[in-house]
Parts: sequence; C-alpha cells; structure tokens
Amino acid sequence: MAQNDFVSVTIVTYNSGRYIRRCLESVLAQKYPYREIIVVDNSSDDGTQDLLEQFEDRCRVQYNRENRGFAAAQNQAIQLSNGDWVLTLNPDVLLLPNFIQALVDAGQSDPAVGSVCGKLLTMSSHFEIPSRPVVDSTGIYFNPMLRHLDRGSQEVDNGHYLQREYVFGATAAAALYRRSMIDDISVEGEFFDTDFFVYREDADVAWRAQLLGWKCMYAPLARGYHVRKVLPGNRRALPGVINMHSVKNRFLMRIKNISADLYRRHWLSITARDAAVVLCCLLWEHSSLKAFWLLSTNLNRVFRKRRLIQARKRVDDAYMASWFEYAPVSKKAPESILGLVSTSDIAKP
Repeated sequence: MAQNDFVSVTIVTYNSGRYIRRCLESVLAQKYPYREIIVVDNSSDDGTQDLLEQFEDRCRVQYNRENRGFAAAQNQAIQLSNGDWVLTLNPDVLLLPNFIQALVDAGQSDPAVGSVCGKLLTMSSHFEIPSRPVVDSTGIYFNPMLRHLDRGSQEVDNGHYLQREYVFGATAAAALYRRSMIDDISVEGEFFDTDFFVYREDADVAWRAQLLGWKCMYAPLARGYHVRKVLPGNRRALPGVINMHSVKNRFLMRIKNISADLYRRHWLSITARDAAVVLCCLLWEHSSLKAFWLLSTNLNRVFRKRRLIQARKRVDDAYMASWFEYAPVSKKAPESILGLVSTSDIAKP
C-alpha cells in the first residue's frame, strides 16, 4: 500500500446537480485515506452550488463567476491541489470504494507511469446500474484516422480486460495523473490546453505524455461507473457548441502533436477522415464551421505550442507509430495481475 502518496481529487462542475452529490459521496467513501477533494464550479445555475455548500466542510470548493470551460477549471483545481497524484473526476462518475487505492498501487509499480486508468462501466443518467454490465472505458486509443476512442466502449463486460497493461492514455472522466508528469508535460503553465475549452483535452494530454516518454497504465482492479453522454453514434443529439469544439480540437490536437513520420504512414486515412469532417460541416453541421475560424485566428499560438512540445520529444517515430492501429493497442506490463471486484462492493447510488 502506497501510504505516503497523497491524492488530490479534482472535480469540475457545470450544472451537475443531478450527479454531484452521489459522486462526492462515493469519493468520501474511498478506503484510501490520504486524499483531498477540490471542486471548481463553472458558474452553475441549476442548484449545483446549493448542493456543493453541503460538502464545504469536507471538500474545498471554488466558485467561478463564469463558465471557464473544463480545461481551464481543471487546471485551476490542479493548481490548488497538493497531492503527489491528481485524480481528475467527472461529476457523473461513481467509484467503487477501492478505486483510488487500486490506481495508486498500479502507478507505483513503474516510475515511468505518469497516468493510470481503471475500468469504467456504464450507468444511466439517474445513476442506475444495469443488470448486464457494459464497458464505458478501459483507456483511450487512437486509430490511423486520428480518431481517439474508448477501449472496450459499449462491449458487454464478460470478465475481460483483467490484466494490468499499458494503454495509450486515460479518459479524464476518471484519470490519475502523477504530479511530476503534470509538471513535466505542462506547456506554458497549462496541463490541459485551455484552447480546447471542453472535449478531447484528455486525448491531447495522453498524446503529449507519450511524446515525452511517459506511460499510461490500465489498472483492472479500479472499478467505477460513468454516465457517458458523448458517443460516436449520438453526435446529432449533442449541443452544437460541443460538436464545434470537437471539430476544432481534433485539428488543434493534431497540429500540436503529430510528427511527419506518423502523417506519412497514415496520410490516406487521415486525409479521407479530414475530408469527411469538412464536408459534413459544409453541408449539414454549419454551426461547426466556427471551429475553422477559431483555429485560423490562433495559429501562431498553436504552432508555438507545437514547437515547445516537439523540441522535447523523447521517443522515436516507430514507438509512436506502434500505438496507431484500427484495433485497440495495449502492451504487457510487468507483474500483470488478474482480479475481480465484487458488485457487492459498489457504493450504491
């Protein structure tokens, strides 16, 4: 047990009233005693702030006067934190009692591990757990079209994903980040890129961390539940502003992180996907055209960030290319373990 490692749990809320109470209760019920909880509210107006007031004796709560976006608010929470590790957590996540302990144990097994993720399963927006467990995420991966996806998403959980292994990155819905990695890969003082505002910022962090030589480990004994609102098949049901940021951030992430070698290997797949995205915006999703204007007006800053990242690259092109496949890539970790968590251990919603 990593008793000397202090964990800061950072949560960003924005109109999260239907979720936040049970999320915080599941964090407070964690068996890992060395932790603090920091919540940053982005000017909610749905009663979230009234609920947060009930937890001010057990959590540090910061109330913003405006919605600064997920990335900026998470950076704000991280700056307020003191932990050796930072667990970013979405308010629509419910954790099993040993979640933090399992993540820290896995992270301590390899000093090159900068981030750790567990097995998230799906639950309804009412925090109802389905009788048939379905996987939400066991880490994120990239395919040759530069799409980032959740490993195992929407698969029935039949007892697979039991090995501790390296994956490309962790979804920030419930990701444990080593403090030294946060400090190392931050660009111009930012861990999450505030140009993203919301969506894909965790994939950007994962890509940057890989470039700078940090690993991400999947810890199968860390279990939780997540209300997944953004899926590849439900784009039309999402608010236009989310889709706009999705388009913007796809290109923003690529400009900053891609190498000439990776583009050369997959230029056809990348170009085909880009053409489809642009065509969709031109013909149907007109609200997302703003993404290209935002990119064009910020190109100088984006390319400055690219130069800072690429100048510090610590891995070779072949290593990076090994992660970009159509099937999810994982790599064996030392002393892999098997194990299951009983559903009786869950913090009931």
